[in-house]
Amino acid sequence: MSLEVPIIILILAVPIYFLSKWILKKLKLGSKKSRKYLAIIPTLILSPLTYVGIIMIWWVSISYYPKKDFNKQEWETNIEERYIMSENIIDSEILIGKTKKEVIELLGSDYYTYGEEHISYYLGFVPGIVNIDPDVLDIYFENGKVIKVSQHET
Repeated sequence: MSLEVPIIILILAVPIYFLSKWILKKLKLGSKKSRKYLAIIPTLILSPLTYVGIIMIWWVSISYYPKKDFNKQEWETNIEERYIMSENIIDSEILIGKTKKEVIELLGSDYYTYGEEHISYYLGFVPGIVNIDPDVLDIYFENGKVIKVSQHET
C-alpha cells in the first residue's frame, strides 16, 4: 500500500477531529477532558469515509460529459465529440429500419465496414479515468435494414 492514502486520511482527520470536538461541546456531551477522547471515534469513522467520498466525487466529475440530441451539422463538423450525441441516436432508435444508403445520408460516408451487415462510425474519446481508446457507434443490418445500434470502446 502506498503511503499517500494514509497521509491524506490523516490530513482529513485533523479538521474532522476538531469539528467533532466542537459538535460534542455544542451538544453538551461529556466533560471537557472526555470530549477529547470521544471526538476520536467519529474521526476514525469519518476520515476514511470522507476520503472515499472525495474520490467518488472526483471520479464522477472526470467521467461526466453533456449529452445532446442528434444534429447532422454538429455530427459532421465535430468528429471528436460525436459521443455527445451517440446516446440520443441509440435511445431514440432513429436509425432502426433505415437502409445503409439512408444511414450514410444521415451520418456521412466516413464509416468503417465490417462486411455487408455491420458498419461503425468513430465517436471520439469519451471522458473517463482510464479511457485510452476511442468509442465507435456500431450499426447492424439485416436484409438491408438497420436492426441494432450500439456503442463500444475499441
